[in-house]
Amino acid sequence: MRAVIATHAGGPEVLQVRDVPDPEPRPDEVLVRVAAAGVNFIDTYRRGGIYRMPFPHVVGSEGAGEVVAVGSDVTTLAPGDRVAWASAEGSYAELVAVREADALPVPPGVDDATAAALPMQGITAHYLVSSTFPVEEGHDVLLHAGAGGVGLLLTQLAAARGARVVSTVGSVEKEHLARAAGASDVIRYRELSDLTTELPALVRDLTGGRGVHVAYDGVGKDTFDASLASLARRGTLVLFGGSSGQVPPVDLQRLNAAGSVFVTRPTIAHYTATREELLWRAGELFEAVTAGALDVHVGATYPLADAADAHRTLEGRATTGKVLLLP
Repeated sequence: MRAVIATHAGGPEVLQVRDVPDPEPRPDEVLVRVAAAGVNFIDTYRRGGIYRMPFPHVVGSEGAGEVVAVGSDVTTLAPGDRVAWASAEGSYAELVAVREADALPVPPGVDDATAAALPMQGITAHYLVSSTFPVEEGHDVLLHAGAGGVGLLLTQLAAARGARVVSTVGSVEKEHLARAAGASDVIRYRELSDLTTELPALVRDLTGGRGVHVAYDGVGKDTFDASLASLARRGTLVLFGGSSGQVPPVDLQRLNAAGSVFVTRPTIAHYTATREELLWRAGELFEAVTAGALDVHVGATYPLADAADAHRTLEGRATTGKVLLLP
């Protein structure tokens, strides 16, 4: 089969498409023919050496496709079933082995692209608004990268709960997408000369001087200070990514000075710790899609051979919605 290999730690140029042996499913795994693979920032962290990985390795962990073989211990899936997953190493490939415990049954009416786009970013958006900081009616929410994959989904979920979403984006096109998803207010950050001081001032103007109950920040280094300064007293900053780079160490006394605020750094594995929790989150997302209550925006698709370009576009923050590879 063909697969995308990261030959060593480095930039997108280290990604190569090679012919490799087909994976053999272990007893608790299913072998899936990949219809679409999700491209996520965690893939770039692993490729770049921020997260420790063996090299060379097949990149990717998310996707959707059709089961073609099952391991001897598998009892709930059979060849021909359609599944999606958020955690199966080596998903940038024509075939991938997925643990039965990680496979999500795809309901009829959900196409392969949508199924592949939901597990990582959809489940992330779900746990952020339902568990990390449970959003309720009347909450003011600040969301960075509001036209990104997580951003568009999180905006819809938070708005459906009755929250007011203040979104930051980088262009007029992205502003239109964020507003269509339900953002009440949109700030184009490229028009600000000093994000750290100007953004909190704008946010406080929009919230009657209070600040927001929660700031969801997947950008990291470039936005952390502005997010912290935008919080209301006893507000929460949820740092769930670092597309601009990782946040340097923080003096905890800043949390006191900011109004006894909270900062948390969640990760998807801790919010899908059991099969039951994983199926609950995925089930609510698929149900919302089939009911027409959640729109999944696929902004770009690439063939496997162009995986490096997909990474460049993602890291350049030039994407909207989800980016997929199509084997």
